[in-house]
Amino acid sequence: MIKLCASPAAAAAAAMETGRWCPKMKPAMWYLMMIVVGFFYVYLTAIQYIRGQTAHDPPANYLTQYDPQYFDETLISPSNALNFDYHNYTTMTDFLRAMSATYPNLTALYSIGKSVQGRELWVMVVSSSPYQHIVGQPNVKFVANMHGNEAVGREMLLHLIEYLTKNYHTDDYVRWLLDNTRIHIMPSMNPDGFEVAREGMCQGGQGRYNARGFDLNRNFPDYFKQNNKKNQPEAEAVKQWISKIQFVLSANLHGGALVASYPFDNSPNTTMDWPRLLRVLNETRGKDGREEVDFKSVFQQFTSTPSLTPDEDVFKHLASVYSFNHGTMHLGLPCKAGAPAFTNGTTNGAAWYPLTGGMQDYNYVWHGCMDITIELSCCKYPMARQLTKFWQDNKKALVRYLGEVHRGVRGFVTDEAGRPVEGASLKIMGRDVGFQTTKYGEYWRVLLPGLYSLEVYASGYDPAVEEFIVEESNPTLLNVTLYRASPPPDVLPSGPNLHHVEPQPPVPSAADRVSHQRRPVFIGGPEQPQGAAPNTQGGISGFFSSISDQLSSVFKIFG
Repeated sequence: MIKLCASPAAAAAAAMETGRWCPKMKPAMWYLMMIVVGFFYVYLTAIQYIRGQTAHDPPANYLTQYDPQYFDETLISPSNALNFDYHNYTTMTDFLRAMSATYPNLTALYSIGKSVQGRELWVMVVSSSPYQHIVGQPNVKFVANMHGNEAVGREMLLHLIEYLTKNYHTDDYVRWLLDNTRIHIMPSMNPDGFEVAREGMCQGGQGRYNARGFDLNRNFPDYFKQNNKKNQPEAEAVKQWISKIQFVLSANLHGGALVASYPFDNSPNTTMDWPRLLRVLNETRGKDGREEVDFKSVFQQFTSTPSLTPDEDVFKHLASVYSFNHGTMHLGLPCKAGAPAFTNGTTNGAAWYPLTGGMQDYNYVWHGCMDITIELSCCKYPMARQLTKFWQDNKKALVRYLGEVHRGVRGFVTDEAGRPVEGASLKIMGRDVGFQTTKYGEYWRVLLPGLYSLEVYASGYDPAVEEFIVEESNPTLLNVTLYRASPPPDVLPSGPNLHHVEPQPPVPSAADRVSHQRRPVFIGGPEQPQGAAPNTQGGISGFFSSISDQLSSVFKIFG
């Protein structure tokens, strides 16, 4: 006979006596347990959100709980742990999400858009302040796998993410770097191309192009020549990205050679040294057991000349920093017979071979970002067993290159009341490729030791010129105050019946307008704003119109 329980106390006594709960109480306890489980599930979901599983705005209380010491490596499982193998889009995404969850206060994962086939263009921020810009702290970036079949850079950046996060607590240099820099890492700019490329293919074009057959490193506005290539979503995403975040230093990782190449990649003219060309062809015709001549490489050597930027000294230095911290790049050895040998493992891009529409020239001319191209491997897509050696050769170079953002000059531009002047145009005198201030009035410029003059312009203010010295040890802090411009005397009214007529500027010809659109003579001076490249295709594609609102919210976090 079953006893009825009149109270919870009776129910407990009955349970102890019979080993069973009262029938009347069983539903109530079951509901209570379900409520507890439900609350626990909601709590876990919220925790996963905060830890980076979702690449949207963090909750308002995230930053108040900020602790860069926090991490939870139990969230890395064998299925998403990093190894020395190639990672397709799915396994790469799993790894990035796992790292974001494991190191929520050192990393932030976001996407700048999608590829032709709908794959996310992932970027991982690695910094002790991943979700919020720290005023005065520069942004740097690495981009890899722009050509889908050049796969080594993709894996090197995944290992760099792991290395920086795991060594934050033990390596003083890494800790200093992450405490003072916001590092944005894009492992794959062309995920569609990678999916069709094949391991072991050292040459050829399978996977090089995006899903529409376009070379993404020929898809940017060009300084020297008109680029009529149809805009591609991957390149457009990058253009939008770097117009929202002011990057100071950058590098893009390629394959097929072993060299650090720097701007300009293009040139207004080329020459042909016929006698030298014939001599090299005769010497490398394949005699005496030599390999066949790579005629493309040979001809590129003799149809190109150096195309130097005003910052030639800085670019040579940046390329050398990478080359001499690399295991073998500084030796300058050619990959095969007939290929060029590179002194110190560096080269001017146009001197190697000219190209139109390259990304590094666009970064530099349109956005004032010092960008170089790093060729990591003679074979574009080597076997995975070689990745360990590639990481050993590149680890120090990748880390030390990032530190170069902390040389030169930096500071703030404010008005006489101390308010930041956003969008002020700056240039170093004698170096007519300029840069701009952020909304906080910040600016940065990588320079070698020496004496310089900084020119500053802003609409409605008198121009300013400041001299400064750059030393080797630390960046120079130079703050500039701009003062409101007074109207010139000839426009001030001197009587009630006097009227001043402004002189009208001459109307530019059609040729002048086209030249101005495609080839800015001076970026950084008055009325020559940066941040948006001339668009020869009639506006931003519909692809970005559909996601502009989402991009705006994302960049508020990461810019």
